[in-house]
Amino acid sequence: MALATPNPALVWKAIEIYLSQAYERPPSPTVRQRLDLLRATPGESFFACTAFEATPKEDPTRLDLRLGNRVYPHMKMVIERAPDGRRCLFRADTHDRHIQPAPGSREYEAFRQLMEQNQSIASRIEAMWESQGVPTFKSYLREDLERRRREAPGAPPDG
Repeated sequence: MALATPNPALVWKAIEIYLSQAYERPPSPTVRQRLDLLRATPGESFFACTAFEATPKEDPTRLDLRLGNRVYPHMKMVIERAPDGRRCLFRADTHDRHIQPAPGSREYEAFRQLMEQNQSIASRIEAMWESQGVPTFKSYLREDLERRRREAPGAPPDG
Protein backbone atom coordinates (compact mmCIF):
# COMPACT_ATOMS: atom_id res chain seq x y z
CA MET A 1 0.00 0.00 0.00
CA ALA A 2 1.41 3.38 -1.01
CA LEU A 3 1.93 6.34 1.24
CA ALA A 4 -1.15 8.51 1.85
CA THR A 5 0.59 11.82 1.17
CA PRO A 6 -0.28 14.84 3.27
CA ASN A 7 -1.21 18.26 1.99
CA PRO A 8 1.97 20.03 0.78
CA ALA A 9 1.10 22.93 3.13
CA LEU A 10 1.54 20.52 6.07
CA VAL A 11 4.89 19.41 4.64
CA TRP A 12 6.06 23.04 4.44
CA LYS A 13 4.90 23.62 8.00
CA ALA A 14 6.91 20.56 9.11
CA ILE A 15 9.96 21.79 7.15
CA GLU A 16 9.82 25.25 8.71
CA ILE A 17 9.56 23.77 12.21
CA TYR A 18 12.39 21.33 11.46
CA LEU A 19 14.67 24.13 10.22
CA SER A 20 13.84 26.36 13.21
CA GLN A 21 14.99 23.63 15.61
CA ALA A 22 17.89 22.20 13.56
CA TYR A 23 19.70 25.41 12.68
CA GLU A 24 20.77 28.62 14.38
CA ARG A 25 21.46 30.28 11.00
CA PRO A 26 20.32 29.51 7.46
CA PRO A 27 21.01 25.93 6.35
CA SER A 28 23.73 25.01 3.87
CA PRO A 29 23.51 25.94 0.17
CA THR A 30 22.82 22.25 -0.58
CA VAL A 31 19.75 22.24 1.68
CA ARG A 32 18.57 25.59 0.29
CA GLN A 33 18.89 24.23 -3.27
CA ARG A 34 16.90 21.15 -2.31
CA LEU A 35 14.14 23.35 -0.85
CA ASP A 36 14.19 25.65 -3.90
CA LEU A 37 13.69 22.58 -6.11
CA LEU A 38 10.76 21.51 -3.96
CA ARG A 39 9.23 25.01 -4.07
CA ALA A 40 9.49 24.99 -7.87
CA THR A 41 7.68 21.65 -8.20
CA PRO A 42 4.03 22.12 -9.20
CA GLY A 43 1.08 20.72 -7.23
CA GLU A 44 0.53 17.15 -8.45
CA SER A 45 4.26 16.53 -8.93
CA PHE A 46 5.20 17.72 -5.44
CA PHE A 47 5.79 14.28 -3.93
CA ALA A 48 7.56 13.02 -7.07
CA CYS A 49 10.16 15.78 -6.72
CA THR A 50 13.74 14.50 -6.72
CA ALA A 51 14.34 16.40 -3.47
CA PHE A 52 12.52 13.48 -1.81
CA GLU A 53 14.17 10.07 -1.54
CA ALA A 54 11.34 7.55 -2.03
CA THR A 55 11.42 4.10 -0.43
CA PRO A 56 10.71 1.89 -2.25
CA LYS A 57 11.13 3.75 -5.55
CA GLU A 58 7.86 2.39 -6.95
CA ASP A 59 4.78 2.83 -4.77
CA PRO A 60 6.69 4.41 -1.84
CA THR A 61 5.66 4.03 1.78
CA ARG A 62 8.29 6.51 2.96
CA LEU A 63 9.72 9.80 1.70
CA ASP A 64 12.95 11.24 3.10
CA LEU A 65 14.03 14.84 2.77
CA ARG A 66 17.68 15.31 3.75
CA LEU A 67 17.73 18.59 5.67
CA GLY A 68 20.63 17.96 8.06
CA ASN A 69 21.20 20.04 11.16
CA ARG A 70 23.80 22.47 12.46
CA VAL A 71 26.26 19.68 13.34
CA TYR A 72 25.38 16.80 10.99
CA PRO A 73 24.38 17.11 7.30
CA HIS A 74 22.71 13.70 6.96
CA MET A 75 19.72 14.04 9.30
CA LYS A 76 16.39 13.65 7.48
CA MET A 77 12.77 14.64 7.75
CA VAL A 78 10.79 11.47 7.09
CA ILE A 79 7.19 11.20 5.94
CA GLU A 80 6.05 7.61 6.43
CA ARG A 81 2.89 5.58 6.39
CA ALA A 82 1.14 5.27 9.75
CA PRO A 83 0.56 1.75 11.09
CA ASP A 84 -3.13 2.05 10.16
CA GLY A 85 -2.15 2.75 6.54
CA ARG A 86 -4.66 5.58 6.26
CA ARG A 87 -2.41 8.56 6.85
CA CYS A 88 1.19 9.59 7.22
CA LEU A 89 3.40 10.54 10.11
CA PHE A 90 6.47 12.77 10.33
CA ARG A 91 9.72 11.72 11.96
CA ALA A 92 13.14 13.28 12.42
CA ASP A 93 15.61 10.55 11.47
CA THR A 94 19.05 11.21 12.93
CA HIS A 95 20.51 8.85 10.31
CA ASP A 96 23.54 8.16 12.51
CA ARG A 97 22.88 4.65 13.81
CA HIS A 98 23.69 2.69 10.66
CA ILE A 99 27.45 2.86 11.22
CA GLN A 100 29.38 3.63 14.37
CA PRO A 101 33.02 3.50 15.40
CA ALA A 102 33.90 0.62 17.67
CA PRO A 103 33.69 1.34 21.40
CA GLY A 104 37.13 2.24 22.67
CA SER A 105 38.28 3.55 19.29
CA ARG A 106 39.71 7.04 18.97
CA GLU A 107 36.54 8.31 17.21
CA TYR A 108 33.99 6.63 19.47
CA GLU A 109 33.54 9.37 22.10
CA ALA A 110 33.21 12.18 19.53
CA PHE A 111 30.67 10.14 17.55
CA ARG A 112 28.71 9.31 20.70
CA GLN A 113 28.52 13.05 21.48
CA LEU A 114 27.36 13.74 17.91
CA MET A 115 24.63 11.11 18.30
CA GLU A 116 23.47 12.75 21.55
CA GLN A 117 23.31 16.16 19.86
CA ASN A 118 21.39 14.69 16.92
CA GLN A 119 18.91 12.97 19.24
CA SER A 120 18.37 16.16 21.20
CA ILE A 121 17.66 18.09 17.99
CA ALA A 122 15.33 15.33 16.69
CA SER A 123 13.42 15.27 19.99
CA ARG A 124 12.95 19.07 19.91
CA ILE A 125 11.73 18.90 16.30
CA GLU A 126 9.20 16.16 17.04
CA ALA A 127 7.97 17.89 20.21
CA MET A 128 7.45 21.11 18.26
CA TRP A 129 5.68 19.22 15.48
CA GLU A 130 3.30 17.69 18.01
CA SER A 131 2.60 21.05 19.62
CA GLN A 132 1.85 22.52 16.18
CA GLY A 133 -0.43 19.69 14.98
CA VAL A 134 2.03 17.89 12.69
CA PRO A 135 1.31 14.15 13.08
CA THR A 136 4.08 12.06 14.65
CA PHE A 137 4.27 8.46 15.80
CA LYS A 138 3.89 9.59 19.40
CA SER A 139 0.71 11.55 18.59
CA TYR A 140 -0.57 8.56 16.58
CA LEU A 141 -0.03 6.25 19.58
CA ARG A 142 -1.76 8.68 21.92
CA GLU A 143 -4.79 8.92 19.59
CA ASP A 144 -4.88 5.15 19.07
CA LEU A 145 -4.81 4.48 22.82
CA GLU A 146 -7.60 6.98 23.37
CA ARG A 147 -9.69 5.38 20.58
CA ARG A 148 -9.16 1.92 22.09
CA ARG A 149 -10.12 3.21 25.53
CA ARG A 150 -13.39 4.63 24.14
CA GLU A 151 -14.18 1.42 22.25
CA ALA A 152 -13.41 -0.93 25.15
CA PRO A 153 -16.37 -2.86 26.58
CA GLY A 154 -17.80 -0.96 29.51
CA ALA A 155 -16.04 2.28 28.60
CA PRO A 156 -17.97 5.37 29.72
CA PRO A 157 -19.64 7.20 26.83
CA ASP A 158 -18.07 10.41 25.51
CA GLY A 159 -19.71 13.60 26.51
